[in-house]
Amino acid sequence: MATRRHHLLYRLGTTHQALRTNFAAMRLSVVAKKRILYTVGGLLVVLLLAVLLFLWKRQQLLNYALSEVKTRVERKYPATLTLGPARFTGFSTVEISGMSLVPTAAAGPGAAGDTLLTARRLQAGLSVRSLFAGRPVFSELQIDRAHLTARKNASGANNFSFLLRKSKTPVVRRDTALGRNYGLLLNQVLDAGFGSVPGQADFRQSVVTYASPRHQVQLTMPRLSFEDGQVRGQLTAVVDSVVNELGVSGSIEPGDFATDLKLFGVKNSVQVPYVARRFGALVSFDTIRVQLAGKDFTRDDQTGGQLTVRGSVAATNFSFFHKRLASEDIIVHYGQLEFVATLGRGTLSLDPGTRATLNQIVVHPEIAVRLKPRLAVSLKVDSDPTATTAFFNSLPTGMFDVVAGTEGTGTLSYHLQASVDMAQVDSLKLSSSLTPSKDFSIKRFGTEDLSMLEREFPYTAYNDKGDSLRTFQVGPSNPDFTSFANVSPFLWKAILTSEDPRFFTHHGFMEKAFVNAAIADIKERRFARGGSTLSMQLVKNVFLNRQKTIGRKAEEMLIVWLIENWLVERTKTLTKERMFEIYLNIVEWGPSKYKWPSGKRGVYGVKEAALFYYGKRPSELNLDESLYLISIIPKPKYYRQSFDSYGGLRGSTRWFFRLIGDLMEQKGLITSSQRNSIGYSVNLNGPARTYIVTARDTTRSVQPGDTAQFAPLNLIDLLNTGAQSAPAAPAPGTAPPAGTEAPPQTPRP
Repeated sequence: MATRRHHLLYRLGTTHQALRTNFAAMRLSVVAKKRILYTVGGLLVVLLLAVLLFLWKRQQLLNYALSEVKTRVERKYPATLTLGPARFTGFSTVEISGMSLVPTAAAGPGAAGDTLLTARRLQAGLSVRSLFAGRPVFSELQIDRAHLTARKNASGANNFSFLLRKSKTPVVRRDTALGRNYGLLLNQVLDAGFGSVPGQADFRQSVVTYASPRHQVQLTMPRLSFEDGQVRGQLTAVVDSVVNELGVSGSIEPGDFATDLKLFGVKNSVQVPYVARRFGALVSFDTIRVQLAGKDFTRDDQTGGQLTVRGSVAATNFSFFHKRLASEDIIVHYGQLEFVATLGRGTLSLDPGTRATLNQIVVHPEIAVRLKPRLAVSLKVDSDPTATTAFFNSLPTGMFDVVAGTEGTGTLSYHLQASVDMAQVDSLKLSSSLTPSKDFSIKRFGTEDLSMLEREFPYTAYNDKGDSLRTFQVGPSNPDFTSFANVSPFLWKAILTSEDPRFFTHHGFMEKAFVNAAIADIKERRFARGGSTLSMQLVKNVFLNRQKTIGRKAEEMLIVWLIENWLVERTKTLTKERMFEIYLNIVEWGPSKYKWPSGKRGVYGVKEAALFYYGKRPSELNLDESLYLISIIPKPKYYRQSFDSYGGLRGSTRWFFRLIGDLMEQKGLITSSQRNSIGYSVNLNGPARTYIVTARDTTRSVQPGDTAQFAPLNLIDLLNTGAQSAPAAPAPGTAPPAGTEAPPQTPRP
């Protein structure tokens, strides 16, 4: 009983103690809560007071901040920045009603007062902390109806170049002898451009215009946004009346001078302006992507510095037209240039590490250009081995249409090395080669079957305008066809001497003659001469048009390479004699307007030439008659200019007779007695006789003969070379001595 009473009292005591402890804890918790509430309340009061203070003073702080912005801009640039009334439209959102940037007199002559930039409305987020600190930081900039107006007058004065100037950049005088420093200029443009890229901005209904005596540009941008380095926008560009609707997207990292931008046509291809007006060319593309990986500018007090930039440019469906390049648009479906470029004073270069892609062909170009005091260019191009079918599929359309679709095995590699100094044009050097792999072969030719030269085929003759004149068979079924065996040796030997001395041993090209032709073309600033071998003339007449363009010449050389290195060299299915035979049967040799009794027009092939001029068979032509025929090959339609008013040969033609006769004697193609028997006259006994004017002319309408016009390109290659007399040609069936040019010997009928 006593024990139970003891336990009860203990439990009552414990409970009482717990109640006292809990009550004390409750009193402490209430105090803590009160303290927390007082603290929070105090903070709220302080914050409220701060907000009230900010709301009371924010307009004053904003005006001060904008005045600081104005001061900084005007300290950096010689211009007056005017900002319209500013107000808060939200707690930290600011709206400015208009702004303008007007150059001052210090910006240069003609710039003062010429407003460069205006905007109707600006809205931006403003950091409150930066505002209290006196260095406002704006974000999420939105500009409505901005208008940038750049102008340049005839004297060169403008209202925008002051933006490219930097106070720390030393002034380097322009050396007219060395030209402009393009590295310094581009570096200034890049600095100004990347330095002006906003972090976050939204331009709405903006317009950029540029006006000069030579160009008018207007860019209308419904919207262009910058957000965290990402760029999006759409614009309509009118440049010198060329209108494009463009889209732009990509990224810009101003701190790294890096960009990755894509420009594309919204509805149609983009037509590149200016080049049509400046160069007479038409350029367009669907999409172009420009990437800049960075730049390095090395300053030099003497030259102004040198800039190296790294990046790439890629385009899809790139189209280019110029009448000197090709007769049709040249189209590259995909092209890319990954470049390492260096620009300096009057110098430009693509450095090692540059890589160009033309569809599936990859090349590594190195180019060095010196612009002053005279243009000088050095070029080196090496391609990676490209699968044969891919190689031909990658060639630009509109430029290589004959070989388009050619299929084969193995690979092809291309090498080109060239240099020229316009101060010494004769120093021009050129080395070009297309190298096949050991397993190279052609399985199928493209648009035109080049192997048709092995057999009879129809040939269509065209005039210089591209109109077809006649079509006839080149083979035995044509009664006018003359086999090589039935052509006077005097004629084909004279043709070899004049047109292509090494025809039977070369592989389609005479590099030295081509270089000489290029030198002549550069000097005369036109396609005066072509440096063509007989192989090239044959290809030009059979497969190509007569237009003198770079593209036609490039395709001509590729076709010749295929014929000479595949059909002739590797397969042995086509002989040089057959090629010469085709040439003799299709070459134009007289006026295209002449009408034969049978109704056919023109003089084509050796049989018609022998009948038209001499009333003979081709096998009956003597040396004088042969020399005259080859003298008019360059200009057969003007054969009458070879004669004076009395029907005698002019001095320039007689000079040509002597020159070719001497060379034929030196090469052992004719004897000394045959050379001495050259009479420097021909008797026209065929229809051509009626076309020669025999009455004395009192007013000469034809310029005196220029001996150069009668010197074919390959002949120039032989002059002044100290050529020695060649041994007599070997008898039929015997091999020529090593190192000598031995034309095939065919019994004269």
